[in-house]
Amino acid sequence: MLYGKEHVQRYQETDGAEGHDWNNTTVLLLTTKGRKSGRPYTTPLIYQRHGDDHVIVASKGGDPDHPEWYKNLLANPDVDVQVKDQRFKARARTAIPEEKQELWRLMTATWPDYDNYQRQTDREIPVVVLERIT
Repeated sequence: MLYGKEHVQRYQETDGAEGHDWNNTTVLLLTTKGRKSGRPYTTPLIYQRHGDDHVIVASKGGDPDHPEWYKNLLANPDVDVQVKDQRFKARARTAIPEEKQELWRLMTATWPDYDNYQRQTDREIPVVVLERIT
């Protein structure tokens, strides 16, 4: 099973032929700029489409702290995204409360463990909307 750096490498080498479909769901690659280092960091993340946008969840498996990629995009919301062989720039934003419930249902339908992760932490797990920049 693909995971971490190996997942990113195989996804990039095969334009998502290996790595996009993962554990009965779909994965994109998110590249953020390190808020301290300025270096690019690429993370494979479960996603779903919502209209023209892509939606991801900053769960970190229910950890009490936000994932590094989320902290990076808070500092710089301009990100690079790869979905299969499509690469594009996007602006990331945290879903507002009025839309989060619908987006949370969308994401838990594809990865039910998100509900378990939320129960494991006092931190409110953010849902992130990636809006393509044309």
